[in-house]
Amino acid sequence: MKTLTQLHFDNRFARLGDTFSTQVSPQPLEAPRLVVASEAAMALLDLDPAEAEQPLFAELFSGHKIWSTAEPRAMVYSGHQFGSYNPQLGDGRGLLLGEVVNEAGEYWDLHLKGAGKTPYSRMGDGRAVLRSSIREFLASEHLHALGIPSSRALCVTGSDTLVYRERPERGAMLLRLAPSHVRFGHFEFFYYTRQHGELKQLLEHVIEAHFPELLEHPEPFHMFFRTVLERTAALIARWQAYGFCHGVMNTDNMSILGITFDFGPYAFLDDFDARFICNHSDDTGRYSFENQVPIAHWNLAALAQALTPFVEVKVLRETMELFLPLYEAEWLDLMRRRLGFSQAEDGDAELIRRLLQLMQGSAVDYTRFFRELGERPAEQAVQRLREDFIDLQGFDAWAADYCARSAHEGGDPVARQARMHAVNPKYILRNYLAQQAIEAAEKGDYAPVRELHAVLSRPFDEQPGMERYAERPPEWGKHLEISCSS
Repeated sequence: MKTLTQLHFDNRFARLGDTFSTQVSPQPLEAPRLVVASEAAMALLDLDPAEAEQPLFAELFSGHKIWSTAEPRAMVYSGHQFGSYNPQLGDGRGLLLGEVVNEAGEYWDLHLKGAGKTPYSRMGDGRAVLRSSIREFLASEHLHALGIPSSRALCVTGSDTLVYRERPERGAMLLRLAPSHVRFGHFEFFYYTRQHGELKQLLEHVIEAHFPELLEHPEPFHMFFRTVLERTAALIARWQAYGFCHGVMNTDNMSILGITFDFGPYAFLDDFDARFICNHSDDTGRYSFENQVPIAHWNLAALAQALTPFVEVKVLRETMELFLPLYEAEWLDLMRRRLGFSQAEDGDAELIRRLLQLMQGSAVDYTRFFRELGERPAEQAVQRLREDFIDLQGFDAWAADYCARSAHEGGDPVARQARMHAVNPKYILRNYLAQQAIEAAEKGDYAPVRELHAVLSRPFDEQPGMERYAERPPEWGKHLEISCSS
């Protein structure tokens, strides 16, 4: 295990030069203190967990100190926001401190959010507040624990620095990790500014750094797009299967690695509602839960447009046609497993869609339904769940078909339960749980957010004494309004 001073930096993105990013130093927070840290994320850097207790930890991740070999840079990019093109965005409140290479030879970006003004801050102050930093920390680590690809969060550092949003709040910084922070919007920026030489340079850099297996392919740029498409389809399938709503699927929030990225007003479904909108600023429902699949396709088309100087339009269009079949296959496989099926049968897709139609409007708790479905043999489980549905006749018909399907597959009931519990979480990050932890943290009590993080890091496990985190949310907890404000 390493200490903080032993981290090895190799800043490949910084070496691309000033056309791609601007050198900026973080602006320190006043009276920094550690709010919460993830030992699992620290392990990605081979860091000793005890390092989180050292004063240097909070100093480094609050802008007071920096490694001599780090090269803080604010990245430039653009993107489509709510469908409209914004010609220049960039890291307005975040800095890529540098790239750390761990003992396994893996590269991890250290990205500090809330680090102060940059040339891309526009009218903003470059700060982040405690609530948004805690929300991203919890979501990043929880999604990873669920098996959903995501950027990671190493720690949140709180402070006495005042930040003004709808009300005065305390400033904070989040240190997040990812193999890359390159977004769809990076490619859009160089395409729309007609810097095609730099666009090619960025493509070559990304392929060499993150997709080296494509270097031997006769058409590496085309295969890069196909790989991004495949990863994005798999990611969105996992979002939909587990009821995760991102809330701001702008192209500048889409990672070329196919990981969940740039958390804002996200939410997991409490009651199942395909039309659920988690961002109260989304007046048209562009980023509703059911729209995440077509919006991902739309965003990939925006990336494809940016690659037209190097890949034929016909080839890009043919590749785009792969998205929906890939998504459907991945989503269907995940949903089969959530229902306890280990084999594929022809009627599975219809069985799943019928279930979701019955859930719609019945206020069925999406996470608890699947967990409870695996608690008992199929016939007993559906009888206990029946009372949650409004259309009892429709549910009884579905339940009969589900039990017949389960019986046809056969197998040991104990093995079925273990199989289902391994993919159906008992604990999910509900907005009201995050809100309670945030309110405590804003009063200086960090124990609730640390406990919530610990519980959510093992979402599939029975955790005696923690059952309150698996309870149905109170009515007020289902209607919290979350915005993009940070």
